[in-house]
Amino acid sequence: MARTTSSSTGPSAPRNRTPQPLPRRRRTFGDFVKAFLAFVALVALVVGVPGALAYAVGWPLPGGSPSLEWLQQEITVGTFINVLTVVVWLAWAQFTACVLVEVKAALSGVGMPNRIPGAGGSQLLARQLVAALLLVGATAASFAPGLSQFGQSLEGNQKPASAASAQQTPGGLFGQEQAGSAANAIAEQADQAAAHAEGGGSNKKDGDTKYYRIQPPEGRHHDSMWEIAERHLGDGRRYKEIYQLNKDREQPDGSRLSEASLIRPGWIMEMPADAHGGELVEMPDEAPKISQDVKEQISDYAKSGDHKEGGGQQDSGSGSGGQEQGGGGSVDRDTAHITIPEQRPSEGGGQGQQEAPAASSGSDSEGFSFGLPEALLGAPLLAAGLLGALGRRRRHALWQSAMGAVGGRRGMEPPTPTGGAAAAQDALLVGADPDGVRLLDLSLRGLAASLAEESRALPTVYAAWLSNGDLHLQLAQPAGRPPAPWQLGQDQTFWMLARTDAERYEDVDTAAPYPGLVSLGTLDDSRLLLNLEAVPGVVSLSGREADRAAVFASVAAELATNGWSDRMTITLVGFGQDLTPLAPNRLRHLDDIEALIETMEAETRQRRGALGAAGHDSVLTGRTGPAQHTRWAPHLVLLAAEPTGDDAVKLAELAADASRLGIGYLVGTESGDLPGAAWEMEITREGKLLAPLLGLELEAQTLPEALQRSVVELFVEADPGDGATGSGSGSGRAATAPPFLVDVTEQGRPAVYARLVGTYEIIGLDTPDGERSPLMHEALALLLLHREGVHPRVLASALWPRGVTEDVRDALVDRLREWLGTEPDGSPRLRADQSGRLTLAKSVVSDLDVLRSLYHEATQGRGANSRAVRGRMLTDALVLVRGPLLADRPQERYGWLTHEIIDAQLPLLVADIGLALSEFHLEKGRAEKAIEALNAALGSAPGDERLWNELLRATHATGDSARLQAVAADLVARSGARGVPPRTEALLDELLPAWRSGLTAVS
Repeated sequence: MARTTSSSTGPSAPRNRTPQPLPRRRRTFGDFVKAFLAFVALVALVVGVPGALAYAVGWPLPGGSPSLEWLQQEITVGTFINVLTVVVWLAWAQFTACVLVEVKAALSGVGMPNRIPGAGGSQLLARQLVAALLLVGATAASFAPGLSQFGQSLEGNQKPASAASAQQTPGGLFGQEQAGSAANAIAEQADQAAAHAEGGGSNKKDGDTKYYRIQPPEGRHHDSMWEIAERHLGDGRRYKEIYQLNKDREQPDGSRLSEASLIRPGWIMEMPADAHGGELVEMPDEAPKISQDVKEQISDYAKSGDHKEGGGQQDSGSGSGGQEQGGGGSVDRDTAHITIPEQRPSEGGGQGQQEAPAASSGSDSEGFSFGLPEALLGAPLLAAGLLGALGRRRRHALWQSAMGAVGGRRGMEPPTPTGGAAAAQDALLVGADPDGVRLLDLSLRGLAASLAEESRALPTVYAAWLSNGDLHLQLAQPAGRPPAPWQLGQDQTFWMLARTDAERYEDVDTAAPYPGLVSLGTLDDSRLLLNLEAVPGVVSLSGREADRAAVFASVAAELATNGWSDRMTITLVGFGQDLTPLAPNRLRHLDDIEALIETMEAETRQRRGALGAAGHDSVLTGRTGPAQHTRWAPHLVLLAAEPTGDDAVKLAELAADASRLGIGYLVGTESGDLPGAAWEMEITREGKLLAPLLGLELEAQTLPEALQRSVVELFVEADPGDGATGSGSGSGRAATAPPFLVDVTEQGRPAVYARLVGTYEIIGLDTPDGERSPLMHEALALLLLHREGVHPRVLASALWPRGVTEDVRDALVDRLREWLGTEPDGSPRLRADQSGRLTLAKSVVSDLDVLRSLYHEATQGRGANSRAVRGRMLTDALVLVRGPLLADRPQERYGWLTHEIIDAQLPLLVADIGLALSEFHLEKGRAEKAIEALNAALGSAPGDERLWNELLRATHATGDSARLQAVAADLVARSGARGVPPRTEALLDELLPAWRSGLTAVS
């Protein structure tokens, strides 16, 4: 192999980058004895057992198909022998399968052996025997644990023996390996590492310490700590032990190991005491096959165990030797690195979390979720997106229904969810972190705007981490210093923005720079968002079909509803047929892989041509130019069905240049082996998202099938075209009653009356003493706006968006129950229904309840058949309107109202009442009374086109043309740059033909 010479002559350049063959461990006589015995045992078990069965028993199964007569025969000893023989045959087949997969894994030297279902000890025995047999070969002991471990369970051998939990940065390419039940082994290994570093207390001589030299890459294969641990320690998850032994120690090129994923060829790694196999150097002074230069490097490295204080920070910009790889290492498009950022001490005793603070409401510490779906409680960004999209859908349904009805409302109240849909809605309310989504969006757009001002291109971002309230962007390669207030993170490939700085951002008119970011899962307190649009190739996902579908659904739902993107196309193949209602304009389905390939081939050609014509090298440069918001929207493909060999090759070819074009591919696979996959992931039955060769182990974010149906049900019921909204033809009168009706007669006087429409007032209760009064008032307002009941966790997350413990929440509920008092029969006015939701007694009402009840009674109750009753009730209802909802509420409280649609419902309800009362007066020719009612309604619903149209008609009925012109001029002035709506414009043409030329003089 040719020698690679550094271009730098500085002290930071490595002394020798030439890969050298290292001596292999000599085989002892005991190794050959073990190998011979293992061979005999394998032959006896694999060949001897079936031979003995065939010779002694023969074929145990019947020669023909069973019949009723055969089943009625007497059971003999021979029957039992045949049954036992079948069992032994099955056990032999399972063991033989274990031997085959273990031999395949040993000979290939790639990855961990596949697990045979139910094999357990059989596979462990096969592993030990194969390992012993191969002990005399070149790949010997890296294959399995020593024979001394025989007798332990297979699962036990596969548990990680990670390094100390004090480590702040994880290993692997993606993230940190969780320290499991091997705490004692971890501590023991850490003690051994400390003993080596201090040069004393060791049980063996310094010369016995084993070392490994990082090998140069071969093709697309790069040496990684996971593979080193797998070859020489028997378990890739022990890479952390190697990391702990070598962390912060100076390497031959002058740099230091600060990330387990960032290792370079020529670096030297001290290995744990039980490391075995070839390529290890045990004694630098007795390694005849190693060059003298390398021996000196190893000797110097062995003396560098004393960790200098503060020496762990690698200078990302020091030395020419580290210029290419400084911090993040050299960027290889085939092996993109993603690592968790270093944790930053929170300011002020723990600044607000950007991570789902509301999800901690209730008793999360005890693991009790009140029956709410945990998948949504632990997905704050997904929940916020779904909740925001659901609110927009419901508002749209209200306005669409209102514009189709004059003098009446159709579908005044959206249907109240029940069953799984109700639980899903509660989970959305508890788990959503809209503030985190807002800050993420502001931060990304603010970064894009700042870079555009400096005439700098957007850097390629592989991932984003939300960690302890801060946002960390991991770049594909160093891109210089970020614009303020962004800062460099732990190295040049990390840009970091503190939450306090993000809160200073304001809205900017720029395109969303990274709309393809989507949550994959969490690692400790950090949430990983992968930029699917920027992955250099296909991302594959293996695992059970149901588990894969849950991940795909979560990714699709978040991409379809997230708040940090503008336009996007998401193509689904092989799953998610019911997800379309979440975002019909974004989600599209294709029937099969053939249709997908045909579509993507055409789009790939089109995007390449468009980029070339615009003179851009990627969609990122296009997003900051005049083409933003249009040509450079991402297209993300989610393919759950595993492609065939030819189709997989075609997808790999399409994906080779996809990241430059703004196209991303996430593809499911049963086998986990997909051609052209840049990153390979696996979802386990336990909900872990793994990429073993990358060191990834996240708590996966999923959306299981049952929860998908519940979420989709919420959107379907909110759809304007759905029958549940009560839409129909005819008069437009509401077909369903409000969820809570009040007795509006004199006998229905309430015990507690709260005024919410206008200034908040409570009649019938004493004002609570102390500083808890605002909290009690807010809790009561939430309960009054949800007569169907409020889940305790929803109440807690609304009042304490950043989280609260269960005892504090329960104390508030108790105080609220005591404040509201009891009914004459002694029952509390605040109670819990069978599902645990908190409800109010009928004697506790609000003016909003009365307003709804009066309108319903006037239009569908007694007033429908009595003109006098209708007029009186509509007049009483309009008198109740004193202003907007909770007009004097503190700005820092009542944030939960942003999730509600009451701000859209109340103006529409007031407009309905004004329209109905105007119609009532115009029937008798009382135009002035009609105008008075319409003006009163316009005070609360000034933008309602229906009110303005009816006001024009009522004013025209007075016969006063000057007054009509004044109303028209006021309407035109209020319309501003948008202009007069088409229907209103047509009405003006009818009532005031010269309005276009005559309004200027009047105004």
